Amino acid sequence: MQVFEETPHQLVPKTEAFSGDGQQHSATMGIKRQKQAKKTISFYKYNFSFREPFQILFDGTFCQAALKNKIQIKEQMPKYLMGEVQLCTTNCALKELETLGKELYGAKIILQRFQVRRCPHFKDPVPASECLLSMLGQTNPHHYFVATQDHTLTAGLKKIPGVPLLYIILNTMVLDKPCQTSLDHVKAVQLGELVSPAQQQSICSLKEEQGISQKDGERRGKKRKRKRSNPNPLSCLKKRKGGPTPPKKTEQGEKRKRIRRKKRRTEGGDMSAPAVTNT
Repeated sequence: MQVFEETPHQLVPKTEAFSGDGQQHSATMGIKRQKQAKKTISFYKYNFSFREPFQILFDGTFCQAALKNKIQIKEQMPKYLMGEVQLCTTNCALKELETLGKELYGAKIILQRFQVRRCPHFKDPVPASECLLSMLGQTNPHHYFVATQDHTLTAGLKKIPGVPLLYIILNTMVLDKPCQTSLDHVKAVQLGELVSPAQQQSICSLKEEQGISQKDGERRGKKRKRKRSNPNPLSCLKKRKGGPTPPKKTEQGEKRKRIRRKKRRTEGGDMSAPAVTNT
């Protein structure tokens, strides 16, 4: 039953009066979410070197929530992140859905369509939360986004710097704000206490170009021990007792004698040897 409100011109149902405001409100909320997502993505791009296509790791909980809320992941995810994406999962996440039975069959079908990343638990599968944490390591070197509804996994992800987190709330996908661990890591890099991943990659690439490996650096760091060599034979010679006599110094009052040479003429007019006279 519709309730009408009176207007000066006509009777309009209240449902129609509020429907326009609801659509406008949802549109403004969508714009706000998009702006916040853009800001968060730029944070990870600048500080942790994230690049397109964005690699996103999914578990079964996110796919089940997407199926329940009628969210098309392949269509909506690139639009929300404003770039190309690669939808990924692991063998452990697929095995977990198989063991949980028919209730999660739809989520399993969705997850099977994604790329399967190789994990270290191929022979002995582990829970999806443990597997995804092992894929990230301590620094998330492969720059994965993680899409999950698992609270235990979310708590573990927030301890690793540089991990964007996606989840579903109120029928919409949300990119979470950077966690405190990521913010602290960025501050430490800015203060010069740590080296950013981008700087580490540039250093490694420069070393590879110049052909310098870690072993070479270790070898250069170690000091070589000098071998004992025979003494120089010249240094073993005995010093002579009588050294060269220094020139005699003349007293200040004495003048140096000048030697004049006179030439004698012979009877024939020839010049003879000069005679020396002291003056």
